[in-house]
Amino acid sequence: MNAHNPNHIIHEITPLSYKDCFYLVERHKTEFTYPLHYHSEYELNFVENAAGVRRVIGDSVEIIGNYDLTLIAGEKLEHVWEQHHCTSKNIREITIQFSPDLFLENFLNKNQFNSIRKMFEVAKKGISFPMEAILKVYSMLDTLASEKEGFYAVIKLLTILYELSLYDNIKVLSSSSFANIDESSDSRRILKIYNYINTHYKNPIRLEELANLVGMSPVSFSRFFKLRVNKTISDYIIDIRLGHASRQLIDTTNSIAEICYECGFNNLSNFNRIFKKKKDCSPKEFRENFRKKKLII
Repeated sequence: MNAHNPNHIIHEITPLSYKDCFYLVERHKTEFTYPLHYHSEYELNFVENAAGVRRVIGDSVEIIGNYDLTLIAGEKLEHVWEQHHCTSKNIREITIQFSPDLFLENFLNKNQFNSIRKMFEVAKKGISFPMEAILKVYSMLDTLASEKEGFYAVIKLLTILYELSLYDNIKVLSSSSFANIDESSDSRRILKIYNYINTHYKNPIRLEELANLVGMSPVSFSRFFKLRVNKTISDYIIDIRLGHASRQLIDTTNSIAEICYECGFNNLSNFNRIFKKKKDCSPKEFRENFRKKKLII
């Protein structure tokens, strides 16, 4: 099989065995050639000197700068780094993959690991870290591959994960509906709203009906939702609809107009405008970039 065929989404089988804690590979290269893929392992990926590369994680498409650090914990979350406009001939990439059961559930449920557990939960949609976080762990990432003792290498990886988990200004990448992730929240009211939107996203959703659902006034509900979710209710609904639309663009042959109305948008030109703004490409371009045949290897 040609692993570099751009017409496949590869199910990557990593070299991790049940006796291994993690797998690390450091590469110095001139270009990215590995195709769109997914795997069951968690992945922490650091890229240096690769400004202009296009990073695709789920339905997130972004052009990265000279430094990029992401964590992916979604079992079937498709991802790839594409050469795009990068002209660097001195790209450095450090990829760390580890099994979701490396840290047993009882271990992660201890108070001292709360932040790591929460980070893994968010990373089911893929997350990228701010520059300050990258600088914080850079020296540990830089020397992890040369660590002689396996025990200390695991401790260093755990330290890296802990330090990263302390940053709350991370960026969540893929939408939950694209990644097939059920949102969770400590607030039963927020969870009730999530469930309602996920069930009714195809239909018009009014602020008043959401507020009534949780026994609040529209003004109070808007303020409550923004405080808890860090986005407006209208932005959240749009993100859910776009996630479903992105999945249909990939998985169906429905026309863009059909997908637009099927996912709750009532105006095709408005759908195209919002999609372009959020994804930096049109729905047609998105479909052409992602229309691929899945293959297991």
